[in-house]
Amino acid sequence: MTTVSCETIHANEYPLAIHVRTHELRADVGPNSGSTDTAPGAHDYFDISLATCKAHTAMWYAKRKGIPLERIDVVVESDNAQERQGVYKLHVRLTFHGPLDAGQRAELQRAAAACPITKLMTTSDVQIETTLGDV
Repeated sequence: MTTVSCETIHANEYPLAIHVRTHELRADVGPNSGSTDTAPGAHDYFDISLATCKAHTAMWYAKRKGIPLERIDVVVESDNAQERQGVYKLHVRLTFHGPLDAGQRAELQRAAAACPITKLMTTSDVQIETTLGDV
């Protein structure tokens, strides 16, 4: 089990300090939401999780299968225009670098398409229980 925690950095402001294992990240909201965009926001981290999962999955697969993948670039573009209606569109562009043939590129694309975060986002029964802490 992994624990992620976050807390407000300054009273009455949006920026957050996020802690994951030994790492500290920051999060904020943009000017349209009343802050100064000092860090990525929650939606950005959602998109980031997809991009990094696809990249890590493709690299893991390449190493396991002996495919000469040198680098991978992943670009995720999001469209939240219909989010309030339950539709959040993500377009992902993968670029594989290395001496790869068409078959290897197709294998890597299939592997990236099956990354665990894609499965969580599209097919899992994610259950969220929220409780209040003591002050």
